[in-house]
Amino acid sequence: MTDEVGTTRRGMVTGGGLGLAALAISAASASAATSAGQPTPVDEGLVQGANLSFPPIYAETERPDALPPNLDPPSHRVGFAIVGLGRLAVENILPAFAECKHARPVALVSGDPAKMAVLAAQYGIVPQACYDYSSFARIRDNPAVEAVYVVTPNALHRDGVVAAARAGKHVLCEKPMAASVAQAREMVAACRTAGARLMIAYRCQYERTNAELAKRVRAGEFGPVQLIDAVNTQNQGDPTQWRQVKRLSGGGSLPDVGLYCLNTTRAILGEEPVEVYASIHSPPDDPRFAEVESNVSFTLRFPSGAIANCASSYSAHEHRNIRVMGANGTAEIENAFAYEGQRLRLSRRDGMAEANTELSLARRNQFSLEIDHFAQCVRSGAQPRTPGEEGLQDQVLMGAIYESARTGRPVRLEPVAGRDVFRGPPPQAA
Repeated sequence: MTDEVGTTRRGMVTGGGLGLAALAISAASASAATSAGQPTPVDEGLVQGANLSFPPIYAETERPDALPPNLDPPSHRVGFAIVGLGRLAVENILPAFAECKHARPVALVSGDPAKMAVLAAQYGIVPQACYDYSSFARIRDNPAVEAVYVVTPNALHRDGVVAAARAGKHVLCEKPMAASVAQAREMVAACRTAGARLMIAYRCQYERTNAELAKRVRAGEFGPVQLIDAVNTQNQGDPTQWRQVKRLSGGGSLPDVGLYCLNTTRAILGEEPVEVYASIHSPPDDPRFAEVESNVSFTLRFPSGAIANCASSYSAHEHRNIRVMGANGTAEIENAFAYEGQRLRLSRRDGMAEANTELSLARRNQFSLEIDHFAQCVRSGAQPRTPGEEGLQDQVLMGAIYESARTGRPVRLEPVAGRDVFRGPPPQAA
């Protein structure tokens, strides 16, 4: 298997301007330079425009090294304001900017001035670019802020997105997009009216292993997909956290972790389901589930005939796997929805044997990849891979899942013709 890095490197050697003849000349020159005690491009690297690259030093049988980061100069990176400085922003999103090539944090928005001051000092953000929610609209006057990343509780996403759009800024919003279909529609409309791009942070669509699986499924490597199993569970603790409060979360395990099963299944197939059937249960007398649900099981039926069985839980030990079963083989990602640790296993016939293969892809920070993709869209004017319409569709489907669980009956959905109807173009190589 040739990974994304290998494809890029090999393309540079065989199709990016060197070619075999040029490579032979380069090798001869390198040999002469080496014998003369001079450095060669193999060790010194090559300057191509604003980027650096190194010719391969290993044989074709070996996986190539990663390419140099080739970062944009800091002044050229898209400046982001981070709205909401809770656990996800502090532990994952702000640190991810250190691995971004096209983006940087330039402003913070929080209701906690002490915490904001600490983080501003850590990330080199000037005090004038620190806003509370009442002064959030002043980011309109800060030219360093080109985009806003909304990381507040789910039910507050609508307010942050609409405010950012009215301030003339592009918006990256955490998933789930909102706490209701109505809120999601309002967010899409506000960004469209303002001419602002809106992207929902479906990090798994940018994570390399998930993207590799989707690419192979779309290429027909496993034959027509028959079944998908997707499970995402975790055992919640403190019942006072905002995810257990419905007015802030909009729901329990479904919009938080079950959404990964729903969105990733849709992204792998490129289709939209025509029917959902669901069941919900919460452990009785458990204070964690006084307002929101714990266990959700739902089945999606797709136009191609593929059936996805999905489950999420707030009261089961963590398990985050997805398995795709096709006519000609199967594929499974262990830790598919986790922040790291993805492992892709493929199974299919090899003569008289069953061949089992595990693919290892070089680690890339999921948050950095999604942030950089949005930054590239801001710069190029392209539609994001996961725009607001993608988030809105998931809100519609989650509504159908809740309705099916309430009535105990399947819910039929309006057919959606075509593939990737709610998505933009695939991400550029970051």
